[in-house]
Amino acid sequence: MQLRLDSKYIELAIMLLLTEVFIALYVNDLIVRPYVGDYLVVILLYCLVKSVLVANKTVIALSVLIFACLLETLQYFRIVEVLGLSHYPLANIIIGTSFSWLDILAYTLGIITVLIVERRIMR
Repeated sequence: MQLRLDSKYIELAIMLLLTEVFIALYVNDLIVRPYVGDYLVVILLYCLVKSVLVANKTVIALSVLIFACLLETLQYFRIVEVLGLSHYPLANIIIGTSFSWLDILAYTLGIITVLIVERRIMR
């Protein structure tokens, strides 16, 4: 594993972050905000990691998926409340407060998309 800055992934991460912020601030529906946001967030995390690390793409993608699923599992155990952070809106947004199998599905579909796109780029 090597460290280096990759402007392509930095640009993608910035675009995805801006999209996530837009969704959080201006979209209040039953599909885009909860599921498209979760789908995009793992792609954002992947791009952030790839922007600074030279490592196997599959390993990074699966690591991001495991991280997202771990965070979702911690939501099941109400980790924000356990840590005494429930009165901090940012903690509620970043960590989350409610477990959902559909969120895990969205994360998985996001990582599958990453792997498909990366595989096609490698050809």
